[in-house]
Amino acid sequence: MAPTLLVLLGAAAILRADVVPDEFSLLPPVNFTIKVTSLAQVLLSWKPNPDQERRGAQLGYHLRIHAPQDDDYELKHTARKYEAVLHRGFSASVRTILWAQRPTPASRWVSAELKAPPGRCLSSPRNGVVSSDLKSSRAIRRRYGSQTEECRQYSQDSRRRHVACWFPTTSIDGKGQDALAVRVSGWSPRAAIRPYERLFALHEIDEVNPPGNVTAAMEGTRLSIRWERPVSAFPDHCWDYEVKVANTRKDYVQIENTTTNKFNTTVSNISKYRVAVRAAVSVTCRRQGLWSAWSRPIDTGKDEPKPWTEWLLIPLTAALCAAFVCLLGRRTGHICAKLFPPVPGPKSDIGDLMATVNYQKTGSGETESEVISYVEEEHGALEDLVF
Repeated sequence: MAPTLLVLLGAAAILRADVVPDEFSLLPPVNFTIKVTSLAQVLLSWKPNPDQERRGAQLGYHLRIHAPQDDDYELKHTARKYEAVLHRGFSASVRTILWAQRPTPASRWVSAELKAPPGRCLSSPRNGVVSSDLKSSRAIRRRYGSQTEECRQYSQDSRRRHVACWFPTTSIDGKGQDALAVRVSGWSPRAAIRPYERLFALHEIDEVNPPGNVTAAMEGTRLSIRWERPVSAFPDHCWDYEVKVANTRKDYVQIENTTTNKFNTTVSNISKYRVAVRAAVSVTCRRQGLWSAWSRPIDTGKDEPKPWTEWLLIPLTAALCAAFVCLLGRRTGHICAKLFPPVPGPKSDIGDLMATVNYQKTGSGETESEVISYVEEEHGALEDLVF
């Protein structure tokens, strides 16, 4: 029964695909609009063409964003929210497609556009800092999710320019994946000023708190470091840590990574160490972001003078090395002398050498022995050769 049902379903799917003939035409959507719904957010909507014949086909839509950046989507629905900066304008196009057929035929495009706001361009803030002069005023608004807030507490420099904004309370969820939208708007009695918008990913701007309650203790040569996770909505398993151990005597710094809130290492028990820890949200819970600041440094251990036994090891080691080199040199010299003996050179002229040759013949004519002796006048016999 089950194989028969599968065959019937497959045949139905083939017939459904074959329902659409080659001359089947697709008509573009109608009433395509772009509506600003919030700060740096628009709603794109359209309706199916009322003259579109379906003939059992499942229709879909190809949405293409042109500005401020290119983006493409294939949708079954007739609306979509989209986040983008709007101070430079916004434009998009949509067309009808056959959802289940690839490559899909498509209708012609229909387009819509939001014009850029009028006015003089507002210079972009640097590092989130907004400035203004005495002839114009500027304000900051921000949106996260569906909540929009306006800054009510600005900091000013000596020229009364806005250089920072403080939000005593916030609705931003550090664990969220939404973008933070910021708009800087301005006004002037002389000319209109175009607002400036920007979208921030939280992991790119959120600097978490440093770890708290850092402690360090030494037991002999064992250094144990403990701390508490930063104050945050992220649980314990969402943190990566860096531990910095600095030897103040040798000016040496050791940095290690861990995912737990403790770290142990072996150190010298006669040195003083300075310990600090910093944290970052792990990529298992959020996209990789910024490290926190280092925690307040903690000192442990104490500098002690080296014992006399340690100082004694230095000359003793040097003496042993020197003795080993001398012994190795002597043994090497003997071996070389045996393998490659020196060739004696003449110490006097050939004329000063006297050679005495003695011939002795013994036995029968079958065996003869000849002895030749070379005698040097000053040093005696050099060599006796017997043939």
